[in-house]
Amino acid sequence: MKKALFLDRDGVINEEIHYLYKKEDFVFIDGIFELVRHYKSLDYYVFVVTNQSGIARKYYTEDDFNLLTTWMQSEFLKEDIVIDAVYFCPHHPDISGKCTCRKPEPGMLLEAAKMYDVDLKESIMIGDKERDIEAGLNAGIKETYLFNANETISVSKASKIVSRLEEIWK
Repeated sequence: MKKALFLDRDGVINEEIHYLYKKEDFVFIDGIFELVRHYKSLDYYVFVVTNQSGIARKYYTEDDFNLLTTWMQSEFLKEDIVIDAVYFCPHHPDISGKCTCRKPEPGMLLEAAKMYDVDLKESIMIGDKERDIEAGLNAGIKETYLFNANETISVSKASKIVSRLEEIWK
């Protein structure tokens, strides 16, 4: 079994823009390449786990999401970093009904763990919302980080609240 780094996309990998689907609007968060490179050097898998209710809301299509994802992964490749897999939930409970993949449900993390033989207890979850942290905890992950560069949050179920990604690995 191998450890994994699970990353939410919007607000962790890129600046939060509601219903982002165009690469022109995609801005990487400072420190994301260094963070991922660090965990890759420790032989972690790296997975992106992202809620994408904009698909259910018909703001963009699954093809739009896949095009942006391919572009994002190519930007990581330019930095000699491989993202092992991207998991996404296209659902919204008010539109498509309840599912097991929409965070805080752990479905995406559990799927990655099964497909890649991941040791969830030794893995890490980084998110910018409490539902990301809860998904990690619901999957059995013990080390969780709530990343919030813009606001002060005083209470969270996360192992640690950080305002810069460097605080996680340095």
